[in-house]
Amino acid sequence: MNQHAAVEPAPAKTYQKSSTPNQVDFTKPAGEEAFYAPDSIQWRIFKNNVALAIGGVAAVLLEFADARIRSGVWDHSIYPVDPIGRSQRTGMAAMLGVYGPRSVARQVIAGVGRMHAKVSGTTPKGEAYRALDPELLDWVSATAQYGFSTAYDRYVHRLSDAEKHAFWNNGDEVARLYGVTEIPHSEAEFLTMMERLVPRFEAHQINIDFLEIVASGKARPEIPSFIHRAMARAAVSILPPIVRQKLELGREWDISLPEKMLVRFFGRVADRKIDPESPAYQAALRLGLPGDTAWRK
Repeated sequence: MNQHAAVEPAPAKTYQKSSTPNQVDFTKPAGEEAFYAPDSIQWRIFKNNVALAIGGVAAVLLEFADARIRSGVWDHSIYPVDPIGRSQRTGMAAMLGVYGPRSVARQVIAGVGRMHAKVSGTTPKGEAYRALDPELLDWVSATAQYGFSTAYDRYVHRLSDAEKHAFWNNGDEVARLYGVTEIPHSEAEFLTMMERLVPRFEAHQINIDFLEIVASGKARPEIPSFIHRAMARAAVSILPPIVRQKLELGREWDISLPEKMLVRFFGRVADRKIDPESPAYQAALRLGLPGDTAWRK
């Protein structure tokens, strides 16, 4: 099915609501540790909204390349009617895994697992899927790792080999809470995992619709639309070439040099901007540390 195929209509049923809370108090309970240490590369990367936005969009495209994941999300969540809200809640779950107190993170992740246990169906081509299929769980987790680290490396600050190694190698505990069994510990291992799935990848109008929503700026209408489109193109730019080819994302999604410079400018500004309302700042306070801990190299 090519990218111009009609989108399958959302099924006439009640969508499952996410078990991830929209708001979490990262300052409580006082002293409770997170799954990642305050001096970890995860604390540094996940504080950056630009890297998270670009990496998150790239991760969704990598996931939606597989019809089983695309159908599972499209048919069993509110994504077709509220993609922005769904994405924001997914982002909050990621923040919880990095900055949240362990007890709260465990509770939320367990809720996500219970929700996923209810998700099963068939793709438009008749292939059965289950959200708890180990291959799908592993791929979703891996795409997030790849998306966030690559976005930060390309559009914020270059990561050293040691920093990349640390990013890929200190997240096993959280991944296993989600039920992940195969965890890549380098970009090379991620690409090896991807190669097994590439024959399944296909273009679909849903991918284009998703990118157009991102590029439209509906999530942040106060920001000029040309910035949103540059961010969407930045996400496409970090996809492995074979994935972009499979998804048939044409030259209209090429990022220009001025757009690259613009995105990098905002990425670096975001990396310096200390936000007292952010999970990173509030988590540091919970641990009795200076609020700007995540901003210190």
